Amino acid sequence: MMMKMKMKRSAHTPHPFTHEVNVTAAQRIQGIILGVVLFPVRITLATLFFLLMWPIARLRLAGLSEAERAEPVRGWRRWLFHHIMLFLSRAVFFSVGFLWIRVKGRQAGLKEAPVLVVAPHSGFLDMLVVCATGLPMVVSRSENCRLPVIGALLEFNQSVLVSRKDPESRKKCVSQICERVTSDGRWPQMLMFPEGTTTNGQALIKFKPGAFLAGVPVQPVLLHYPGEPDTVRWTWKGLTWLGTLWHTTSQIYTSVTVEFLPVYTPSQEEKQNPDLYAENVQKLMAKALRVPATDYVMEGRFPVKKLGNLSLPLEPPAQETLKLLREHGLTDAHVETVMNDVLDSCPSGQSTTVTADHLTTLLGLKDRRTAVKICSLYSKWYDTDQDGLLSAGDLSGLMGALVGVPQYEVAEMYTALTTRGRPTEASLQDLLKTHPVYGKVLSEYLHSSRLADGNHNGIPNGKTNGNNNGIYNGHGASSRTSD
Repeated sequence: MMMKMKMKRSAHTPHPFTHEVNVTAAQRIQGIILGVVLFPVRITLATLFFLLMWPIARLRLAGLSEAERAEPVRGWRRWLFHHIMLFLSRAVFFSVGFLWIRVKGRQAGLKEAPVLVVAPHSGFLDMLVVCATGLPMVVSRSENCRLPVIGALLEFNQSVLVSRKDPESRKKCVSQICERVTSDGRWPQMLMFPEGTTTNGQALIKFKPGAFLAGVPVQPVLLHYPGEPDTVRWTWKGLTWLGTLWHTTSQIYTSVTVEFLPVYTPSQEEKQNPDLYAENVQKLMAKALRVPATDYVMEGRFPVKKLGNLSLPLEPPAQETLKLLREHGLTDAHVETVMNDVLDSCPSGQSTTVTADHLTTLLGLKDRRTAVKICSLYSKWYDTDQDGLLSAGDLSGLMGALVGVPQYEVAEMYTALTTRGRPTEASLQDLLKTHPVYGKVLSEYLHSSRLADGNHNGIPNGKTNGNNNGIYNGHGASSRTSD
């Protein structure tokens, strides 16, 4: 049971995946009054301009063969439709309240910097940057091609498309990006958001290497939204897309600044190591923004921090569990006593599951929904073949239960474990206490008041033959619902 473990996160690093719009009473009243008038008018105008883009986008490539569509558009098709589309794009964002776009610095030419990397990525309204940069090519999910209007715009843009579920598609995407940005000016500039997801702008999350794989110079581009209240952020937790539109269109205007930094030319080492290249550009942009450069990423539907190949959630289940229990008047000492009793009662060699009903009774909770929520935070782990040794699958499940999110890449950790001898639970405890990388799971990320005695520390109490004392929610290989 991992409930006693507590997060030890530095206070100066903000959580980048949550955003709440903080408005005063006066601002709320003003927003309601203006929103009733401005929201329908602005959305109607934006929709009108947006729909006008649909036939223009289709006309640009009309009559071309598949082979011709695979080449960059030239001649009259480019200059005629490009300028019309640029005007309509700007009209859409003007309609929703971006009355002007302030530009700082100079946009580099195509041969100076084939790639523009934009950060922070705050939401779907960030696409206004394509207006300020002259409609460069973008990378998008292939699923978006099926959306009305959006599919036509991606076709117009000759975007690079990728299916995140198809490894072959990802390989083809990488190949296309590299081919286009090294074409010596044959293809237009490419614009990419290297964070790969939206954040609140208070920190830069880890850059994905896609924009840096070709090893060509890039120009960092910063987006600033200096207005208050800040209504454009669309994060993992926060406003919905409709709420974002309502709050933004309810403002008299929304401020935005697009800032072009000097072109970044990679060193030979960075050309050979795209991850290093991405990290250095991230640090440079974070410094210019005066925010932290973090190693946070969005992995599937979980925001996590990377430690080696492990994925550590920003909000571990132990911390959220204790918060829920404190709200019900339970002290840490009470919780620890109950959990230790549960652990000591686990029969050796058997799998033990704590259900929501059981947890409600154990802790004396009045609200069963709290127990259900706690159960939903945890995974199940067990020694599948009952031999006392951890397989790679066992390790994946156990680490997933320990930190609260699934772990898919444990090969490196498992190698480190097996080099110490037999992969037993005892050797795993030793690894987590002494390894220079994985030791940080306990020493920096999780903390147990009784770690020193090796007992009740989130790893089963010396019972390796299939004993599982964790609450679980279906992340494990053989799990079921807990409620």
